[in-house]
Amino acid sequence: MRYGVQLYKCMACGHQFRGKAYLSKEKLWKAYREQKQTIRELAARFDVSESTIKRLLKDVSVEWKNPIGDSRRVIINIDATYFGRNAGVLVALDSQVGKPLYIKHIKHEHASDYVETVREIEKNGFLIDGIIIDGMLSLFKEFSSYKVQMCQYHMCAIIRRKITKNPKLEAGVELQGLMRTLKDSKKTDLSCRFNMWKEKWKTFLNQRTVNSETGKTFYTHQRIRSAMLSIEFFLPWLFTFEDVEGMPNTNNKIEGLFTDLKRNLNNHSGMSTQNRKRFIDGFFLALNGD
Repeated sequence: MRYGVQLYKCMACGHQFRGKAYLSKEKLWKAYREQKQTIRELAARFDVSESTIKRLLKDVSVEWKNPIGDSRRVIINIDATYFGRNAGVLVALDSQVGKPLYIKHIKHEHASDYVETVREIEKNGFLIDGIIIDGMLSLFKEFSSYKVQMCQYHMCAIIRRKITKNPKLEAGVELQGLMRTLKDSKKTDLSCRFNMWKEKWKTFLNQRTVNSETGKTFYTHQRIRSAMLSIEFFLPWLFTFEDVEGMPNTNNKIEGLFTDLKRNLNNHSGMSTQNRKRFIDGFFLALNGD
């Protein structure tokens, strides 16, 4: 004690201080990231001011580091998620072990970002056996040299957007029923039933209506036709997983990871852009044990 104030010394690093126990940035960052406590809760827990918590967190250095593959073979899930306008993150995940291989902070989603992701993963020494994506059309051409799986969940979501959850027309009801069996179907079986559906409703789908003002014609049932054309386009990639051992048929694993990330971020509303990026980097580094 000196002048009525308790003095302290850290026996590990020799740091001397007085008043309150020394609060390390590392300890604070771990509590902030893992224990889902707000700035106010952390200030109360460590008996310091909120401004001190913010200052210490700002000084924490967190930067994503790409893991090295050493010629390890991987199947990757790639997807992006957003936290508001012009703020998102693109992630590539090792499908077999659930660990991130590459992340990139983005404002908007472009095919070039996905191409860069795959190139960076290969540059870091991984051998890619397959890629699961969720429907950006240009990527199927960009990744033509890889085994590509179209996420079956997103396929169903695309059809649902086009014909709604409760289609009124019988052709739409049948098509929706067909898509509900997608996850339990084999490629040959679904292709056969889809072709039978197209043949049954061929006349109906080709019906045209005349625009009374211009005299031009257009397809009467455009939304159902659009759904049909989407299935025709994605069908070659809906069952790639049948030919690649260990490949999942959906991007559910990465979607679950995004849900976890957002749940953690929601505990710290009002973050600055820079703090959010550091938090996201820290979240994914922790998954890799860093």
